[in-house]
Amino acid sequence: MALTNEKIRAYTDILKEELVPAMGCTEPIAISFAASIVSHVLGNYPTKIRIGLSGNIIKNVKSVIVPFTGGMHGISSAVCAGIICACPEKKLEILSTIKPDQVSKIREYQDSVNMEIYELEDSLPFEIIIEGELGKNIAFVHLSKRHTNIKKVRLNGKDITDRYYTADDVVEKDSTDRSLLNVADIVEFAETVDLTELTPLLDMQISFNMAIAKEGISRDWGASIGRTLYLSANGETRVLARALAAAGSDARMNGCELPVCIISGSGNQGMTASVPLCVYAEKLGSTKEELYRALLVSNLITIHQKTGIGCLSAYCGAISAGAGSGCGICYLYGGRFYEIAHTLVNTVAILSGTICDGAKSSCAAKIAMSVEAGIMGYEMAKHGHQFYSGEGIVTKGVENTINNVGRLASVGMKEADKEIIKIMLGK
Repeated sequence: MALTNEKIRAYTDILKEELVPAMGCTEPIAISFAASIVSHVLGNYPTKIRIGLSGNIIKNVKSVIVPFTGGMHGISSAVCAGIICACPEKKLEILSTIKPDQVSKIREYQDSVNMEIYELEDSLPFEIIIEGELGKNIAFVHLSKRHTNIKKVRLNGKDITDRYYTADDVVEKDSTDRSLLNVADIVEFAETVDLTELTPLLDMQISFNMAIAKEGISRDWGASIGRTLYLSANGETRVLARALAAAGSDARMNGCELPVCIISGSGNQGMTASVPLCVYAEKLGSTKEELYRALLVSNLITIHQKTGIGCLSAYCGAISAGAGSGCGICYLYGGRFYEIAHTLVNTVAILSGTICDGAKSSCAAKIAMSVEAGIMGYEMAKHGHQFYSGEGIVTKGVENTINNVGRLASVGMKEADKEIIKIMLGK
């Protein structure tokens, strides 16, 4: 059955909503974005700041370096960087506006400002609340559910949200329904859609993510997972695919000032879903169009899995993207729905349940392993091997297995997530 024009439009819009550039790890960026609104509302730097964060935000900001700050890391650095730049219109690229002479100002401000950071109890996984005081004026900003989704902006108790961006209920209404996604339609969409509208997005994804991947293997960044793999690859494609994807994360988690094209709100997932396909396309001599269409498979299958899992959880998002990349590689080799469905099920059967314990250097190692699982999942399918219904969380039908993964991540790992955060905070 051919895809309807409505579904083609929806899938195209989903990609346009998801494939956006970001500078640095997206959770610190979100904090900087919220803080920049506070500074913008007050017209100057607040002298007192209170920052309330959901546990998952704390988890993902605690250990990463904030780009353009000269190596500063963590929550307070992200807040102060946002306060100093005060450019909320730049959204996820806000950190790129920091000028060299502002780095010392960020440090000085961090040393002088009265700052309180606390965990929001019983919140959604993604919540950021920042209050800033300057004289008698108090600015309040609340982000919820997504990195640039403004729930509320207030000045001295007066709602001024509409001066900035749309309130959450309207954004939810305008966001394209991800429940329309399914693997069969994704494969048909990738195979048949007119690429004219999507080519600029895919070119950005290739260009940005390969650039930071190559930077990651050029020198030591963090734990240098990607560079270590690269130096021992001996030209083997599957190792190069793992190495370059991991190298991008090495650089990104450790302050590299190059942008990435994110997916599902994550740069690490954006790189995992794209870089291995670029490596395989070069090896196979694939055309640019073949690579584009394989990227559509990988991106949409990654998004499809994340719809049930949620934006932030105890479930490592790289696993979803590794499954997506395995499906994209399968497409490059000529696989279509049957082979892609088995690749996806095989991959999630191998690595589902890998924990997310925050954004940091070890993310690169998890990316490397998720790409390996994706490749293994494809190779199993290629040779007619698969995991069967009843084996663990695998059940009959690819969509049912995807639903099981979402249930595992969003319901089954909820308590694990709380415990991970307690461990990370030393409680």
